[in-house]
Amino acid sequence: MMEEHLKEKVKSVFGKNADKYVTSDIHAKGDDLPLLAEWLEPQKTWVVLDIATGGGHVSKALAPHAGTVISTDLTEAMLENTARHLKEEYDNILYVIADAESLPFLPESFDAAVCRIAPHHFPHPEKFIRETARVLKTGGKFILIDNVAPEENEWALFMNATEKLRDTSHARCLSKNEWRQLLQENNLKEIQSLDRKKTFQYPAWVRRTAESEEQVRRVEKHLLGADAAVQEYFQIDVENGEVRTFVIDEWMVMAQK
Repeated sequence: MMEEHLKEKVKSVFGKNADKYVTSDIHAKGDDLPLLAEWLEPQKTWVVLDIATGGGHVSKALAPHAGTVISTDLTEAMLENTARHLKEEYDNILYVIADAESLPFLPESFDAAVCRIAPHHFPHPEKFIRETARVLKTGGKFILIDNVAPEENEWALFMNATEKLRDTSHARCLSKNEWRQLLQENNLKEIQSLDRKKTFQYPAWVRRTAESEEQVRRVEKHLLGADAAVQEYFQIDVENGEVRTFVIDEWMVMAQK
């Protein structure tokens, strides 16, 4: 029941905020997007799976390089909004409502798969990785990009508490070591990775999913109340008693089946 509640919450939050994810700078202009085609080296014969597309930025980045992109999302309203933005420019993107933890595709269907800034919403990341491995062809490549928790447990708890306070559809950010274990367990061999720091502009970030000013204040109080070591790690920048920016870890990894 808890899992279904969380997935319904994801649909609700993302359905209401669909257009914000199309225009969000963090999602639309990330330094990682140009790297997708560079790392994957897709061919015009390829069928590529975009898991939990959100605003469609992965599909948009790969459509010029692949034969077909299957753009999926759990949230129908989100997918419909993304399709409206992309359909006129790209005729090789197909849109499928799909749960990342139960993909509606046959085994060995895709030459490549990508999931970007979404897995922290998945209740069971182990199912997501297992499903991704299942639908990839042997030799197929998979790129995972997501916010990752520090290996230090106290800091990981703080990061996930921050995300959950701001977005009730948040499940959990895993650490790099946790992701690596899941990849290994599903015969996905890591071949390339990149660490980067990602800066959030706090006012825009918190209001993308917060449902009230009271919720905004709760998140800010949580950040301001962090101890010195946590404030230093997440580079929480405060001006006139208000949070302006803070920084989290993001990991991009490519694995091959």
